[in-house]
Amino acid sequence: MLGSTSAEESAEIEQLAAIDPAVRQEIAAIEETMEVFATAHAISPGPVIKPFLLATIDYTERLKKGEPFTEPPLLNEQSAVADYAAWLNRDDMVYKGEENIYVKIIGHTAQAISAIIWIKDKTPEELHHDEYERFLVVEGSCDIVVGGTVQTLNPGDFFEIPLHKPHVVQVTSATACKIILQRVAA
Repeated sequence: MLGSTSAEESAEIEQLAAIDPAVRQEIAAIEETMEVFATAHAISPGPVIKPFLLATIDYTERLKKGEPFTEPPLLNEQSAVADYAAWLNRDDMVYKGEENIYVKIIGHTAQAISAIIWIKDKTPEELHHDEYERFLVVEGSCDIVVGGTVQTLNPGDFFEIPLHKPHVVQVTSATACKIILQRVAA
């Protein structure tokens, strides 16, 4: 009942449904109506939300299976690709080349989420009000357009997106641009 009944009331309804076909039919009709309503009002996830959601599920499953919790170093202007070798050299951190944006989370803290991200072509425009986005290019190249200004990035380059600035990443290499990405709380 969508959380509107107490545990005792829910148990009572389940008992009634077990013995009364009319109650079972009514519950089924309510469930069907709610599914039709949900489907009619569903919103497809954006092209950036979906890969991060799938990456979060993947990361959670990896932790459940015993992957040790790690805290990748915070990206800064002195960061080097070698600082992330422990994650970059793992056999399970690979891009299969199917999606435009593919993400593998490598760690999280209260301050930041760290991921390896592959971008095949271009990202949709984003705007962040509560987190900084930091990039360290591992492979490939890209242009990041921030508020109309183009920043060209090549392997080893670091860049931070300022708050409240619309930005787009456009891949300029023949292969997907592989990036260490951090979203850091503002």
